Amino acid sequence: MTDELKFNFCDMFIYSNYMVVTMNEGVNITPAHNDVLLNVVDTYFKNKKFVYISHRIRSYSVDPAIYKETSKIDNLAGFAVVSKDYKAKSNAEIEKLFLHKPFEIFDGLEEAITWAQSIVK
Repeated sequence: MTDELKFNFCDMFIYSNYMVVTMNEGVNITPAHNDVLLNVVDTYFKNKKFVYISHRIRSYSVDPAIYKETSKIDNLAGFAVVSKDYKAKSNAEIEKLFLHKPFEIFDGLEEAITWAQSIVK
């Protein structure tokens, strides 16, 4: 791991070619949250492909409009959702329609990391 970043809405764990993000309980993620993501990307992944892994261990909501902006991040190679929760997976299936990047859903974090490393090569 390169760094651990704590924000008022999430914790981010930064690795060489991916990040694992765990949102706080009850947060509503909106397009305004993308400013934080863009700053992190500029700091840690400038001119380097990376994968965003959403580790969904808490309950929160996502405004699908956020993916319109997220899709514009040129070096974002893919997006993964990790959850064993049926509702979280169902929501992710809907979110998948709004992101114009590779988007996969996994039961476990290790599977998502393996996938992430395979697509940033």
